[in-house]
Amino acid sequence: MRYRLETKKTPVTLLAAAIGVALQVAAATALAQQPPQQQPDQAPATPAASPAPDATELDAIQVVGYRASLVRALDLKRDSVGSIDAIVAEDIADFPDQNLAESLQRIPGITITRDSGEGRNISVRGLSGEFTRVRVNGMEAIAATGGEGGPNRGRDFDYNVFASELFNSIIVHKTASAGLDEGSLGAVVDLNTGNPFGYEHGRTFVVSGEGQYNDVTEDAGPRAAALFAYRDPGDVWGVSFSAAYSDNTTQELGQNTVRWQQAEFRSVGGVVCADNPADPGCAEVAEAFHPRIPRYGMIEVERERLGLTGSFELRPSDSTRLSVDVLHSKLDAARREKWLEVLFRGNEDGMDVTDYAIDPVTNNLDMMEVDNAWVRSENFEKAWTTEFTQWSVDLEQHFTDAVSGHMMIGRSTSKLEFPHEITFMYDDRDYDGFVYDYTDDEYPVIAYNGADVNDPAIFQMSEFRDRPSRTDHTFDTVSADVEWAFSPSYWLQAGATYRKFEFETWGGIRDSGVCAAGLYDCDPDGDGVDDFYGIPATGDLSEGYRFDDDTGPGSTTQWVVPDLDAWSDFIGLRGLPMRLDQGNVRGVVEEDMAYFLQFNGATELAGRDLRFDLGVRYVETDQSSGGYNSGVYVIVDRPTYTDTLPSANFAWSLTPDLIWRVSAAKVMTRPGLGSLTPGGSVDSFNYRVSFQNPFLDPTRASAFDTALEWYFAPESILSLAVFYKDIDSRPIRTERTGTYASTGLPLSLLVPTSPAEQDPEGRPWTISTVDNGPGGKLKGFELGFQMPLSLFAEGVPLLRNMGVIGNYTWVDSEVDYTFGDEIVTERLFGLSKNSYNFTLFYENQRFDARVSAAYRSDYIDGTSGTGNRFEGYEGTLNVDASLGYKFNERFEMTLEGLNLTDDYQDRWTDITARRRYEYDHTGRVYKLGFRYRF
Repeated sequence: MRYRLETKKTPVTLLAAAIGVALQVAAATALAQQPPQQQPDQAPATPAASPAPDATELDAIQVVGYRASLVRALDLKRDSVGSIDAIVAEDIADFPDQNLAESLQRIPGITITRDSGEGRNISVRGLSGEFTRVRVNGMEAIAATGGEGGPNRGRDFDYNVFASELFNSIIVHKTASAGLDEGSLGAVVDLNTGNPFGYEHGRTFVVSGEGQYNDVTEDAGPRAAALFAYRDPGDVWGVSFSAAYSDNTTQELGQNTVRWQQAEFRSVGGVVCADNPADPGCAEVAEAFHPRIPRYGMIEVERERLGLTGSFELRPSDSTRLSVDVLHSKLDAARREKWLEVLFRGNEDGMDVTDYAIDPVTNNLDMMEVDNAWVRSENFEKAWTTEFTQWSVDLEQHFTDAVSGHMMIGRSTSKLEFPHEITFMYDDRDYDGFVYDYTDDEYPVIAYNGADVNDPAIFQMSEFRDRPSRTDHTFDTVSADVEWAFSPSYWLQAGATYRKFEFETWGGIRDSGVCAAGLYDCDPDGDGVDDFYGIPATGDLSEGYRFDDDTGPGSTTQWVVPDLDAWSDFIGLRGLPMRLDQGNVRGVVEEDMAYFLQFNGATELAGRDLRFDLGVRYVETDQSSGGYNSGVYVIVDRPTYTDTLPSANFAWSLTPDLIWRVSAAKVMTRPGLGSLTPGGSVDSFNYRVSFQNPFLDPTRASAFDTALEWYFAPESILSLAVFYKDIDSRPIRTERTGTYASTGLPLSLLVPTSPAEQDPEGRPWTISTVDNGPGGKLKGFELGFQMPLSLFAEGVPLLRNMGVIGNYTWVDSEVDYTFGDEIVTERLFGLSKNSYNFTLFYENQRFDARVSAAYRSDYIDGTSGTGNRFEGYEGTLNVDASLGYKFNERFEMTLEGLNLTDDYQDRWTDITARRRYEYDHTGRVYKLGFRYRF
């Protein structure tokens, strides 16, 4: 039986009730404020089928706040030639978004991945963040941070580095043009911090604050933001500054198997398997899959985020504009984990199975009772700091009425440092009475029915780890372009961009077993056989932990873990020798030179407006990469490679309110940074060796898009977009089986106390590398709509101020993956076939309320291992809501709720059997805040 305190659900009920009451009060207030016949936003009973912009009373609406932001975003989309989507200031600042990724998930075709409850990365139309380029104030950048899976050492962008309050617009370019920076198969995302001329004349000063409460941690944290801007009444100069600060803690609570695997046990039902290989029990247990490390536990993440922006803009004449923009963000975070587990992984030949049950459908060992189990209690902590800094100088000059020029220079840096990544382990390697039961694999039974796991005396501190690291990204950019309007309807653009990108990562390892490090006399009688495998644990060096969440009946929920500080001091961890983590010591220097020429026009076709751009972009790429191979640091300079990228975009107004867009382009994404090193890495726990390839080619594709957009009323759109990408080539990982000796790598790379360090050739190694492989196909469509509900209801006060926004995306792909000699066709990593977003909002002069749902279906994120094909996540549904009340033009208050369904992270391994890898949750978040405008 599982128990959950109902009090944790109460805030959801309160928030829903509050929104309901607010809507009723809002309707009554609106009626009281103004008679129905005087309402300015009264809709006609039956709107025209295709109304012109001035053909409806709706144009008399004074749209402000959230609705105004939607109108501006829709205007940007309508006026563009290529396909874009946008979010502007109120939409970001007023919705319950913790960071930019969560703001972006409401755009059609964009899904996000979450890290400990917060959005981190995005996928655009089925293409992961590695295929998306991000520009901050017009300049390409990478923001990298840590979290689940370790540091970001690729081209992906970690959006959780920034608070959403720092930005006033996001524009997502879904189609390519010659004038747009290359490097994207998915999209180019522009993040803009705004400029002083975007505010009113004179002084603007806004402050906001929030208290944030999580119902799992039962802890509150602050969030605050401020903006100051001054715009010269003479429109000659302006300056603006903004700041955002937040401090919060989340916990992931749940269970984790760390994948499933097959292995032979020492005995099954009392039969010694090595002596009786034909025994049916031994055979079927060896052939079935069991969890590698079954466990319950907690992951806690603390985040303190500070962001600062500054902008100075000078317009000494109508023909000159100079702006200087600075952005700095600092994220201090720590991740702590506490687990009690059994290390089946590689240790099965010393364990005895006394009872078991196998699911004949999945071939899973759903239940086992085990003696001589290797029980481990571990306490883990890693801390990291991410600092992102960017400056840019942007100059625009109109030389004549027909000729203008633009130049930009700037630098962005992202520095990620892990001062420590510490784990201490307690082991009991002959534990009798361990039981697990995954019949209910969401809440399995994991029970320690033998010795008391709350007693430090049964454990020895056997192993410790410390893995400090750092990762630096630097972008230097110089660009210039010129525009010549040689007629009222046609103009040419030409330009060049130089970028130098430097990536460097370093890692150290201070991992060891206690006996191997000589920290304890493990052989006190001197007979050459260790009597201990670690230092006996004591109460002074230990702390108790209680897992306070849902479990299977009879599961063990309290245990003792090592005290990190006490043990660090006891063994003098910081003073112990450290060796290089050679697989993560590498770097890349990349220089790109791009030239473009683009012809633009605005004319008529069949009496209808036609806008277009036709162009070509030529790119040269120089790369030099370095890394360790067989203990030697190697630097490889690859020959320059070039890409010629033609593009065409057309926007034809079939009617004044119906636009047909057609786009075609050649596009490319440079190979991932982690794959360019000439070195390799060793996983001595899973018998895997990975080599990289400094000569990887970019992923190249031909992209085709077409869309119909019907702007059937003010504030409204109904759209259908169809897209197709023919991927010519892409890096692909290939695998073979061999011995460790065949790799030529030294034994010193094997982690002490790992299964391979104890027996390097104990089982075959999986040896993988990355090669230039075949491409694949990607296709899909997007449906989008936005409309005020006043279009459908005359004289209904509540509906008059309501509106809906929604979108649905379907996308699929076929690409090849190699498993030994077999090629398997599957989807791209990070691709959800189905996703949708839906928002219902209400807004009048005093009240506003919104509810939003974001769904993505299942997706794969890796090829997995230990006999499993692929691993990934089940679908997710996140529901957020907000409620606001404006007391006057200066002061308003908000109540917001995030993840109101407390959606669980459901991870699996093996795409066919769907063996549960992880099942945990981070809880609901509630925020109470204010905003004051001076």
